[in-house]
Amino acid sequence: MADQEYILTPAAGVAAAPPGLRRRLEAYFGIGARGSSLRQETLAGLTTFLAMVYSVFVVPSMYGKAGFDTSAVFIAVCLTTAFGSLLMGLWANLPIAIGCAISLTAFTAFDLALGKGMAPPVVLGAIFLMGLVFTAISVTGVRSWILRNLPAGVAHGTGVGIGLFLLLIASNGVGLIVKNPGPGLPVALGHLNALPALASVVGLAAIFGLERRRVPGSILIVILALSAFGLAFDPHVKFHGIFALPSLAAPGHASLIGAMDLKGALSAAVIPSVLALVMTAVFDATGTIRAVAGQAGQLDEQGRIINGGRALTADSVSSIFSSLFGGAPAAAYIESAAGVAAGAKTGLASAVVGVLFLALIFVSPLAGLVPAYATAPALMYVGLLMLGSLRRLDMEDMVDAMSGLACAVFIVLSCNIVTGIMLGFCTLVIGRIAAGEWRRLNLGTVGIAAALAVFYLGGWAI
Repeated sequence: MADQEYILTPAAGVAAAPPGLRRRLEAYFGIGARGSSLRQETLAGLTTFLAMVYSVFVVPSMYGKAGFDTSAVFIAVCLTTAFGSLLMGLWANLPIAIGCAISLTAFTAFDLALGKGMAPPVVLGAIFLMGLVFTAISVTGVRSWILRNLPAGVAHGTGVGIGLFLLLIASNGVGLIVKNPGPGLPVALGHLNALPALASVVGLAAIFGLERRRVPGSILIVILALSAFGLAFDPHVKFHGIFALPSLAAPGHASLIGAMDLKGALSAAVIPSVLALVMTAVFDATGTIRAVAGQAGQLDEQGRIINGGRALTADSVSSIFSSLFGGAPAAAYIESAAGVAAGAKTGLASAVVGVLFLALIFVSPLAGLVPAYATAPALMYVGLLMLGSLRRLDMEDMVDAMSGLACAVFIVLSCNIVTGIMLGFCTLVIGRIAAGEWRRLNLGTVGIAAALAVFYLGGWAI
């Protein structure tokens, strides 16, 4: 994707840093060398924060149904996101935020805790083990090896599929596209005349127009405008104050910090679930990091992620940290693409996200002022931008291009990034053999395809 097409100019309203601090920040993050500015990075970080702040409500809600203390999980989500995003920003210098992964949260809450009857400490122990294995795979270079053996078609198809996935998630979140309650296709048009759907469509169109006019901070302007509209006219958006003291545990609940039961997680009944978590996280998060880094223009001449080793380690280490504080497995957030669309090029944007999530611990009431229909247009717009990877598919190499398209389509049809990647790899290998082009395959690609096929056919996929 041509990143220069949608880089925004700095917002005039962002406060300037002192000259000395400005120089140090610009030198540390290489802001000028990457064609960005301090204001642009700050604005982009704020945009990413607003696009992913919903996680502090969704994750505690799911874990609350599984018997966790929601107030403690809220703190854990804030701390995990702050830790992971700061690590990614300060160490890997990439504009990719890390937080508690919604898909892995759902698996640990509904499959492990509710489905298998595991107590919260055992679930946290399983997440800790998953983080250890995940980190070992990252540090030893296994994830980098996977990236090196990622075929071009599947790599570009992953970006397209994630873009379509974002469109579906955002549209469903505001009731524009809903599950079909009757016979026919699985999805249907929702309530188009309802406020959330209408506001989202109007907001998306407004972003188109503002971007066309190159208005600084257009995405953030739309988010803030729709939030203000909701506060004024939507009875569901209410002001509950600004400050709130954090609570590590609600009355009658023990703190989740350090509460994991590692011995219980080492049982034969839990280990298969730990491996399923690892396998899913490896391909899901790796595909997300590759897609966002590509969108931000942070790939070298060989198509490898700049500081890729550090980036691939940052999210895995964050899962270990999350388990210690009572949170869900961590991963790179695709919502980071919203910040990239707003101009993020360096890790400063991720660091801004981390600082804002730390502050959110004390100003949690403000998070409720951003309704879903305020951030949905930003995610829809980012999803549409990511479809630009279609033009990178080499249609002269039909097998590679078609496997990339299969990857993209099945990511959104299955609502699972790993499923799309698996089908992309498998169709590529089988297609090459059927076309008599088996010499164009390498052992790495064949090995990954075989491992993914066994993972799915064995029934271990999440």
